[in-house]
Amino acid sequence: MSGRDRLDDAANGAGGPVGTRDEATTVTFDDAHVLANPWGVDLADRRNLLKIASERLSLVRYVFLVQIEDGIASAAQRASLEYADAVLIGWPETDADDVVAVDDERCRDVLGQAVLMEDYIDRFRAMERDNDIDGMTDTLIRITERVAHVRRAFQPTFLLPTFAEIRRVVQDEWNEDMGKIDPDGEAADDRAQELTLQQEIDRVAADSAAADAQERR
Repeated sequence: MSGRDRLDDAANGAGGPVGTRDEATTVTFDDAHVLANPWGVDLADRRNLLKIASERLSLVRYVFLVQIEDGIASAAQRASLEYADAVLIGWPETDADDVVAVDDERCRDVLGQAVLMEDYIDRFRAMERDNDIDGMTDTLIRITERVAHVRRAFQPTFLLPTFAEIRRVVQDEWNEDMGKIDPDGEAADDRAQELTLQQEIDRVAADSAAADAQERR
């Protein structure tokens, strides 16, 4: 099954552990707060949001990996993939000792992040159809950020890295790898690449901060 088929099946709820869309389509906290439930799972057990987040990110990560595995991944692609890996590593079971209960207000925030995650996944699917690897690279970061919010809510003691932190490490590794491939490359070219990567780090960090500020409004 191709990556696109897996995403399409997941979007339609086919055969996935997150349930089907034929079940409950909304979750209600009170008369004033009704949010979409496109996953068809029982959100009365709020920890099910942990399962939803990890399963969706794992699927998108797999699709992205399939798209880039035939070539030499760019620094941006490596960083995007490793950020997803870092957020997924050691993902807790719902009954883990360090997984906490969330109150209504916090749960509304988590659900909002999960709905945003699905919006980004829809964009990711469209980009895959268009073979827009650059767009998929950036959108995987956005999806991962939303999943990190979910994990942080339920497992606040687990230290999650930021994308900027991951990217700086990957940049150093990528520059080293490129140096091995082309050890006689000119220093000016290396410096130009370093500046480009740093500009990308700054751009992504600024975009993330703006997105978070918009969500808070």
